[in-house]
Amino acid sequence: MLDRLTLDQLRVLLAVAEEGSFSAAARKLGRVQSAISQSVQTLEDVLQVQLFSREGKVPTLTEAGRVLLADARNLVRGAETMRTRAEGIATDVEPELTLAVDPIFPSGVLMESLQLLSEEFPCLPVTLFTEGLGGPEQRLRDGTVRLAIYTLLSTGAEDLESEFLTTIPMIPVVAASHPLAREPGPLTRAQLEQHVQLVLTDRTPLSNHLRGGIYSLRIWRFADLATRLEFLLGGFGWCFMPTHMVEAHIAAGRLARLSLQQQDSFDFSVSVVRERGRTPGRAGRWLLEDLRKRLGGDLGSENPIK
Repeated sequence: MLDRLTLDQLRVLLAVAEEGSFSAAARKLGRVQSAISQSVQTLEDVLQVQLFSREGKVPTLTEAGRVLLADARNLVRGAETMRTRAEGIATDVEPELTLAVDPIFPSGVLMESLQLLSEEFPCLPVTLFTEGLGGPEQRLRDGTVRLAIYTLLSTGAEDLESEFLTTIPMIPVVAASHPLAREPGPLTRAQLEQHVQLVLTDRTPLSNHLRGGIYSLRIWRFADLATRLEFLLGGFGWCFMPTHMVEAHIAAGRLARLSLQQQDSFDFSVSVVRERGRTPGRAGRWLLEDLRKRLGGDLGSENPIK
């Protein structure tokens, strides 16, 4: 019997419930009242329950009708979402936008773009992974994501396509309470060697190419940037951090920027990376263009990683 259930019947049910009468529902849907009454009757026959009480001048939902009305609304909404998504796919919108982003990338910029993306493509599912070092590339290679944003220095990949996105300045910092914060700079390597350096380590085997920047003889390793920042603020050691993640802490006096004799700062070049031949759909292109505008940079042309 349920094979006779149609979306049109559910839409009529919603219209009668929302408008308060068969005649008002008929006017809303542009039909005659008899067609509305017949559609409701057919739906009641299919479901084998009475949806409306017809004892008064206007139909009122029965207890069963009130319960099933919510189901009808969910089914109609789901069908509309499916139709909208199908139309998007037909017009080159990805069925789902999947991306992996290194936490070194400014999260505020990413969130602003994704917020607008959700307004521009309201039915588009988005899956976001935030992983450091070789994590984004690993997600890309195993097919979990279509786009990855990270620094190519992490892996030295030679078989992918990339677009330059931005540079992330990295500066040496330490907690204001740490002994290094009281040392006059520029600090020598011999001075740094005596103190713990907080270093990121990779969960994947892909970041063998990123070996520079280690000065200390004592190393504490962390798998994620946020935890390392907590330990940095706790005074456990010093490290290089993205400027945008620590500038507020420096201004507030919680962290101090170090002056080093050898390498006082450096920049990480961050790119959008994908497998060759797998171009992003309309939503992915929209996101990249919005990120480019916010960063004030230039994504550049598509070039193989060399």
